[in-house]
Amino acid sequence: MRDDIHERALELIDKRQVEGLTAEEHNELEAHLESCVQCRKQALATERALRALRSAAPRFDVTLVLTTQMRARIRARELIENAARMRALWISCAFSWVIGVVSAPLLWRGFEWMGQRLAMPKAVWITGFALSWVAPAVVAAAVIAWRQARGSSVTEPR
Repeated sequence: MRDDIHERALELIDKRQVEGLTAEEHNELEAHLESCVQCRKQALATERALRALRSAAPRFDVTLVLTTQMRARIRARELIENAARMRALWISCAFSWVIGVVSAPLLWRGFEWMGQRLAMPKAVWITGFALSWVAPAVVAAAVIAWRQARGSSVTEPR
């Protein structure tokens, strides 16, 4: 039971430095520290160590600081440019969908007319209509995949 009291005191010492104590916990810890020399020494050692850590100012190489600042600025600029590109992409996609929805009835009539003129089965010209919607996305995906593959082969050392 005696070890539990000391463990509790050590927990409260740590908690006081990190989170802070409630009034009840503070009173409990102070009462224990008045009667226990070992825990009082531990509390003083903890306070001294934290004070020493807080007072030690790290020194950094000036070139390291300047390089880090430069890279942070470059990355911030890249993020801003990427956001602008993404905004343009979303606008283009929205515009494309609006045009697609507006032109769909005309495209449907065109495929239907061509199917009747060429005596195609209905399934064939409907499939052609569906592919006309899918083809641009497939081409765009292929171009993106090709550019990424080309870009990764250029950046990889051989």
